[in-house]
Formats: sequence, structure tokens, C-alpha cells
Amino acid sequence: MAETPKSQKTEKQNELEKPIYLISYPKIILLYPTFFLALLAGIIAKMYPEESRIAGMIGWTFMWVFALNIVVLAFDFPRTTSLTLLFLLVAAGLGISLLATYNPDLLPGFFAVLKKVNPHANATFYFMFAGIFGIIYLFVFILIRFDYWELRSNELLHHHGFLSSLERFPASNLRITKEVDDVFEYMLLGSGRLVIQPTNVQRAFVLDNVPFIASKEARITRTLGALQVHVRTENAPAE
Repeated sequence: MAETPKSQKTEKQNELEKPIYLISYPKIILLYPTFFLALLAGIIAKMYPEESRIAGMIGWTFMWVFALNIVVLAFDFPRTTSLTLLFLLVAAGLGISLLATYNPDLLPGFFAVLKKVNPHANATFYFMFAGIFGIIYLFVFILIRFDYWELRSNELLHHHGFLSSLERFPASNLRITKEVDDVFEYMLLGSGRLVIQPTNVQRAFVLDNVPFIASKEARITRTLGALQVHVRTENAPAE
């Protein structure tokens, strides 16, 4: 049965009235691929001996993922720089692979040393690594409950402190800017930066590393857009 226009309007109104929570996370949450890979590596390492070829493959995979995660954490990669770096790494990797395949005697010393490198670890190491990250993530998710922003249809609230201190700002004429400075952070968690400028407040509030920022911005745009229309309607002169 087709939905009536009235029910559609009610559903849209209910969506606009739902609060939007804006949370700035520490960058360590971007290491979640390493965390999950450590759990998987620990399970696989339980099934195979440390000297096996599978253990070596797990070790190499873990080290590469961890290294790439650290690079993403340490540096910002704007779009142009990121694409240039990506193509450079792909070209370098392809060149080394072709060199090793068709000219194995060209750099015998280098490839001989490379073959001797066999990083591996036991299951206990991987599980302890994942356990440390798990404890840190637990504290992160506890602490963010004491510092977050809440956007409602008529006001912006800032909850902070262990005693639940609260700041209120009017939502009318609120300016919010989205910035995506790192393409890899955006790929990992849809993260970006929100700059909030409330009305009659001199300083702007900067929220770094807000996950799923595109969907947050879309909801904010709908909420603030509906608010502006509502305000203009109320202030319009009667006919």
C-alpha cells in the first residue's frame, strides 16, 4: 500500500527532530585494520607452526598493514599528493617485481638478503597486541561520552566534563564547515573535520576526526535548512 503524503511528512519531521551527535575521536581509532588483523593473525597462528610458510606470510602481511596504518596516522595526504604517492608506490612495486622475475641475477645481494627476512610471531604476540589496542579502544569509547556535541532542531549543545557540564548555543544562523584534509583517513572511516561557528560567539569550535562526516553533514544540512525555512515562515508578515 502506498504511503500517504501525510505519513511521509510525519516521517520526515521525525527525522529532522532526531538529535545529531558530533564526536571528535582520537586518531588511534584509524588503526582498527591493524587491530582486526592482529586478531585474525592470532587465530591463524594457532593453526600453523611458527616455521611454516603461512606464518611467514602472516608476519609480512601484518608488518605491511601496520606500517601503512602508522603512515596514515603520522602524515596528512591531500588528494593530489595521495594519488601521486599511490601511483609512485604501485609503479615501484611493479618494477621491483618485474626485476626480480626477469633479472634475478641483477641485484643478487639485495634479493638474497630479502629472501632471508622472515618476520613471524606466535599467537600470543598477536593476541597481546590486539588486547592492548582493545583496552585503549575501550577507554576511548568511555571518554568520548564526556565530551561531545548534540545538534537539535533549535539549539546546539556541548556536553563536556565528568560532571556533565553543558553549553547551549542557538541553532539559528549556525555555520558549520566540513573539511576533508586526508583522503586515506576518509577512506578508512569517512573521517573529516567540522568547524562550528555559533552565532554571537567569537571563536570557532574545531572537531577533528569526525567519522562518517559526509552523512553527518547531509543530516546537518537538512536540519539547518528546515530550521531556516521555519524561522522565515514565522517571521513572514501576515497577508
